[in-house]
Amino acid sequence: MSSRDKANFILRRLERYGWISVDTDHSYVQRVNFRDYAVQVMKTLLAISEEKRTEYQGYIYTIYSLARAGLENPGIGLLQIVENTDALITGLKSLNANIKRYIDELTKHSTVAEIMDALLNDYYTNVVDKAYHRLLTSDNVSKFRPEILERLESNSRSVRFLNKAAGEIAELREISEEEAREEVLSMLHEVIDAFRQMDEILSEINKKNTRYQRAAINRARFLLSSGEDVRGQLKDILIYLNERITEKKLDYNAVYELEEMDRLIKLFSWEYLDTDSLYAPVEGKKEFILEVMESFEANEELREEKRRRMEEKLARILSPEKINVYVKDMLGDRQVMAASEFPVSEGDTFIRLIYIRLYGQRKNMDYTLELKNMAEKCGFRFRDFLIRRKEGR
Repeated sequence: MSSRDKANFILRRLERYGWISVDTDHSYVQRVNFRDYAVQVMKTLLAISEEKRTEYQGYIYTIYSLARAGLENPGIGLLQIVENTDALITGLKSLNANIKRYIDELTKHSTVAEIMDALLNDYYTNVVDKAYHRLLTSDNVSKFRPEILERLESNSRSVRFLNKAAGEIAELREISEEEAREEVLSMLHEVIDAFRQMDEILSEINKKNTRYQRAAINRARFLLSSGEDVRGQLKDILIYLNERITEKKLDYNAVYELEEMDRLIKLFSWEYLDTDSLYAPVEGKKEFILEVMESFEANEELREEKRRRMEEKLARILSPEKINVYVKDMLGDRQVMAASEFPVSEGDTFIRLIYIRLYGQRKNMDYTLELKNMAEKCGFRFRDFLIRRKEGR
C-alpha cells in the first residue's frame, strides 16, 4: 500500500467506528472533522502519555476571580466555578490515590538503592515537587478559601444575584426561571460544601505523604542494619533463601528442597509442650506473700553512665534543627552549593545528605532545593540537587 492508500484506509476505519464525520461541500471537496467525544478521548490520552500534572493554582485562582466578579454574567460565572471546583476535587483525589500507589509499590523494592531512588527521585519528582509541595505553598487552598466562601454565601442570600443568575441559566438550558433559581442555589451550596470538606482530603494527603516517607526510611534502615548480631544474621539467611527460592522458582512450602537448608538453619513447628519446650507454660496463679523490701541507695555512677548514653543517643538524632545548622556550616558565605560537593564518605555524612533532601520540602527550613542530574561520588550514586540559602537567613 502506498502512503495515500494507508491514509485513506485509516480514514475509512475512523469514519466506520464513529471517530470522524465527513462533509462534502458544493465543490465536492470532502472535509474531515473529529467528533466532540473523540476530541475529548484524544486529549485525555495525550495528557496521560505526556504525564501532565494538575495545576491546582489555575483552578483555585479561577474560582477566586469568578467569585469576586460581581453581577456581570453571574450565571455563566457560576457554571465555571462549579466546573473548576469539580476539576480541583478530582485533582486532589488523584494526588491522594497516587500517594497510595507509591505506598503499595514500596514492598516491591528489595535494595536500599531502589528504595532511595523511588523516594528521592520518582516520588519527589512526580508527586511532591510537582503537586504536593505547591499544594502546601503557592497553591494553598487556605489563602483563597475564606473569601471564596464569604462571596458565595453572600450570593446565596442576594435576591438580585439569584434573579440575574437564574435568568441566564434558564436561557442557556431552556428551563423555567423557578427551576433555574433552584439549580443556582443547589450549585452554590455544592461548591460551598466542597470547599468546607476539602480539609478532609488534604488531611488524608498529608497523612499518606508522611506514612510513605516513614515507610521508605524504615525499610531502608532495616536493610542497612548491621549483620553482626543474631537478628542481622537471620535476616541475611532469610534474604539468601528467598533469592534461592526465586531463582529455582520453588513454592515457599518446598523450602526444604534446597540443599543449603540443612547447613543453614532448621525450621520446624512444635506440636506439644513438655519440659524440653522452648516455651515456658503458664502454671497458674500463685499466692502472693508480703515481704519486706530493703531500701538501698541509688548508684550515682550507674545513673551518670545511663544519662551519658541517653545524651549520646539524642545527639545522634538528625532533627530538622540540626540539619539546618549543618547546612549553614557547609554553605558558609556561599548562597548556593551542590549536594555532590558535600562530603559523603566520612561517618554518617551521606545519611546527613539524605536528611537534607527529606527536610528540604518543609517551609520552616532555611534552604530550598533544586533537582539536577544524576551524580556519583565515593561509590554513592544519587540524584544531585542544589542547596540554596533562603533570603534573609
